[in-house]
Amino acid sequence: MPSKTKPLSLKELARLEADRDLGAELLQSVREMKAGKLHVAYSPAIEAREKTGLSQSQFAALLGVSVRTLQGWEQGRKQPSGAARTLLTIARTNPQALLAVVGK
Repeated sequence: MPSKTKPLSLKELARLEADRDLGAELLQSVREMKAGKLHVAYSPAIEAREKTGLSQSQFAALLGVSVRTLQGWEQGRKQPSGAARTLLTIARTNPQALLAVVGK
């Protein structure tokens, strides 16, 4: 199994790719999808931002975080904590309240 911290060399990558059966992997994915074993990742951060109608940069500024942090939340790489999680909940349930605070 390749290391998660060290990038693969070109030789290691070529060896892994040569051993793959993409057709079998795709068929397995279709079988899992049909069986209901796969699910779409739900991002409360995306839902919150979309309900406010703001762009990523506008919404990040409103929350006081970087665009990169917001993208991490939206892509599921990071989870908001504390006040940010509370603000996202407010944005999802009552976006107008959050927008009223900033006069939008």
